[in-house]
Amino acid sequence: MSIDLETARKVAHLARIRVEEDRLPALAAEFNAILGFVEQLNEVDVTGVEPMTSVTPMRLKRREDVVTDGNRQAAVLANAPDAREGFFAVPKVVE
Repeated sequence: MSIDLETARKVAHLARIRVEEDRLPALAAEFNAILGFVEQLNEVDVTGVEPMTSVTPMRLKRREDVVTDGNRQAAVLANAPDAREGFFAVPKVVE
């Protein structure tokens, strides 16, 4: 797949990036270089390779999925600069 100037212009527009007309050829060349690298990655034989979440084998910690109220209100509010009646107190910003 090759990116032409019109496609580069459209991608820049969709990404909300202003690209001057004289810079479009360079942008299209960069896109083509990226796509070329992705095509190289597709040539790698990965049959029999398990997908990984990390380079070190580990199992994620599991816990029972239950709904609780957290029961940590005092610990959370201890970090607040100002807490009143069990809530964070913030200055009024709208009059």
